[in-house]
Amino acid sequence: MNRDRIITALDVDTIEEAERLLNALELAGIFKVGLQAWLRMGRELTDVLRKRGKELFLDLKFKDIPNTVAAAIRAVSPLEPRFLTIHLSGGGDMIRAAAEAAAGSRTIVLGVTVLTSLSDADLEEMGGGMNARETVLRLCELGLKNGISAVVCSPREIAPLRQRFGTDLTLVTPGIRPADAETGDQKRAMTPEEAVAAGADYLVVGRPITRAGDPELAFRRILNSITPRRPHHTDDIGAS
Repeated sequence: MNRDRIITALDVDTIEEAERLLNALELAGIFKVGLQAWLRMGRELTDVLRKRGKELFLDLKFKDIPNTVAAAIRAVSPLEPRFLTIHLSGGGDMIRAAAEAAAGSRTIVLGVTVLTSLSDADLEEMGGGMNARETVLRLCELGLKNGISAVVCSPREIAPLRQRFGTDLTLVTPGIRPADAETGDQKRAMTPEEAVAAGADYLVVGRPITRAGDPELAFRRILNSITPRRPHHTDDIGAS
């Protein structure tokens, strides 16, 4: 379903806020729970999602020694997240350990490439020696070599990734901002229509939906913008 291509970021501080948004977003099917919400509410929040029949995207971005990351993935496996994130910059051994820990489950391990809040200048300051595009391509190649075929990338890297890897990668794309929305701390953003046209499989959207006056309407507008319109057919009156 097209609605499941939109992942709503549930960045809230209380169960009451979460309940309010869930009540307002009946159409949404997948919700991303990140560090902010997880550290405050943890499994209480994931239980709420499960009871409502919603899918969980657990965005904890694991990065540690291989054994620790594998153990962390096994620790959250009872939650049956649809998606779970690790940092590809953790290296090949860590990536492989994560993939093996999730093997046989329904969970898709997503490899985070370069955060959408980082620019080329930021990466240069960090001493990486490559710009964002080059770094993302290198990390995705590392992910594929070690058992990860789904990644998180900014919209700006979708086209080069498709060019290099074709359909071998599933692309999950944050940094999505409708044309009339503020970009905030996203430095490599794109509209929903542009991202899907470039080849994104899933869009992660937070504030443009959750902080809207009518979250359901905001969700529907984004959904409509990425849903192909059916051609309008008219009868040829008098045709023989």
